[in-house]
Amino acid sequence: MSGQTFRVTGEPASDRQARVKALEELGFTWANLEDEEYWLDHIILMDRTVYEELAEASRALWRILDKAARYVHGKRDLYELIGIPPLLWELLDILPMPEEGLISRYARFDFAVSQSGAIKLLELNADTPTGYVEASIATPWLLTRAGYKSVNEGMQHLVAEAWSKEQPERAACVGYGEHLEDSGTINALVKHSGREMICEDCLELWFDEGYLKNKNGDIIERLFALYPKEWMAVDDAGEAMAYALETGRLTLFNSPHSLILQSKGLLAAVWGLYELGLLYNAREREAISKYMLPTYNKPLFSGDFVSKSMFGREGGSVRMYDPEGALEAEDDDGFDSSVLFPSVYQKRADLAVVETSAGKLHLLTGMFVINGEPCGLLGRAGGLITGNTSHFIAIGVDSHE
Repeated sequence: MSGQTFRVTGEPASDRQARVKALEELGFTWANLEDEEYWLDHIILMDRTVYEELAEASRALWRILDKAARYVHGKRDLYELIGIPPLLWELLDILPMPEEGLISRYARFDFAVSQSGAIKLLELNADTPTGYVEASIATPWLLTRAGYKSVNEGMQHLVAEAWSKEQPERAACVGYGEHLEDSGTINALVKHSGREMICEDCLELWFDEGYLKNKNGDIIERLFALYPKEWMAVDDAGEAMAYALETGRLTLFNSPHSLILQSKGLLAAVWGLYELGLLYNAREREAISKYMLPTYNKPLFSGDFVSKSMFGREGGSVRMYDPEGALEAEDDDGFDSSVLFPSVYQKRADLAVVETSAGKLHLLTGMFVINGEPCGLLGRAGGLITGNTSHFIAIGVDSHE
């Protein structure tokens, strides 16, 4: 590789509102959030060699984490170590583990990719990732209009493949019809699946004699939900949901076992197994050493590390410490789930800094894994911590050799 990993191309168009309207018609209805520009009108091109390495790293890490999840499965001392709420232990043990590589059929890696091309895994959202509309709809549309080909084109086909196997009958999120991002994500997934499905609001669902029902009293048996499964430990209906799942009255997608992959504690488990020389072969150990960060469930670092909840989302529990061990940054916007779940401590990694119309921003690189295949880039840019206030920027792959 020569030069930089990322280059920003294109100036914001003068007809932004027309482009926002066109994106809305495609299903991306939150390009503007109130008076803020969530979507930044640039294209970021990634060096092709780095992209190819990122795709291979994703495949390797997917196998490595799948192997770790199967190692943890059934071991309640390890459930506790990686923060799985006790309410879910019996459920995870009773339900059959999905086939290899398909514990989650809808997931997203978040990577720190530096301008020098270094790739480090920050976390895996294997349960309820959003950003799907940005990656599968907005990114290809924006790249095509800028004269570039998108590597994200296969995402829709993979969703159709995944749901043809899982066959959910309904899809749901909290605040369906009101929460723009989650509702738009559900609508896009249902459309791309090619299935005839009813969309529901989680807040209108209830349990009756072990069955999940909607507001009309209809029984729901097979559900895809943008509902973080760790919430079952704190929601009033959590025990009822666990019972419905345990007794086969309800089947939930992603599989409840995706919670094992979702836990950032699993990253610490992988690193611990790596340090002990257990479970992994030489090739897997090489990938762990190259692409994963030292991660522990105790604060063993003297400085230059990050702490975050094992089930934190949208940056809400992240705290960053400088080389001297002093707190440098924390996210005050998202919910701090470290009050509910244990934390992990991870070595810091450098994100590339890109110059945009909103100033210099740190770029987080997402890679979707759908039906077991790495398949779609998601660009988000913001401060040191990528949280709710970050921006979406379309990422493509540079065609130049």
